[in-house]
Amino acid sequence: MRTIEENIHDFQSRLSGTNCRLIAVSKTHPVELIREAYDGGQRAFGENKAQEMMQKQPQLPADVEWHMIGHLQTNKVKYIAPFVSLIQSVDSLRLLQEIDKQGQKHSRVIDCLLQFYIAEEETKFGLDLEEARKMLRSPEYSQLKNVRICGVMGVATNTNDEQHLQREFYRLRTYFEALREEFFPGAPHFKEISMGMSSDYQLAIAEGSTMIRVGSAIFGNRDYSLAK
Repeated sequence: MRTIEENIHDFQSRLSGTNCRLIAVSKTHPVELIREAYDGGQRAFGENKAQEMMQKQPQLPADVEWHMIGHLQTNKVKYIAPFVSLIQSVDSLRLLQEIDKQGQKHSRVIDCLLQFYIAEEETKFGLDLEEARKMLRSPEYSQLKNVRICGVMGVATNTNDEQHLQREFYRLRTYFEALREEFFPGAPHFKEISMGMSSDYQLAIAEGSTMIRVGSAIFGNRDYSLAK
């Protein structure tokens, strides 16, 4: 069985030469295992719960890049606002306003991705394209000074049907391109398409993913006792 460091090196070599980077999904995994991945050269880690991220952050080196990839409630933003690198799961104007408010408190601009609903599963969160357009056109959005939209994120259907997955990844890329053209023309920071996980990341990269979120292929099975 390979070590976590070996798994990290394997993914780094697979992504070499692509425009895609690895976000190691460390949710429910203990700090000791995250440190193993860190020692293997990994710096960006994805967490699902704000309080779990807040507990882990002080126990790890300061150059760790923390990504919130799970559904984020407005009342939990305050826990991660001082240090989070990227909130990938923005799915409402209300949430964006709270992130802006907390960013202002900590004198920082917080980078965010808009999460889109692309899967055929009722459990997934996210915007549709018209909701995103309405939000970005709103006067409320124009007043926000401490958030920066850097791209889009989506979670595909949990299926082995590659054509189905390809269609969903393609759809997210077209959303990204539509928003870039309409709202972010020439903005160098609007560049991220976060899609693809352990089982489907190769399809996602082929469709233009710039970030893959990989957990089980690096850390193995999750320890859910930590998530309680």
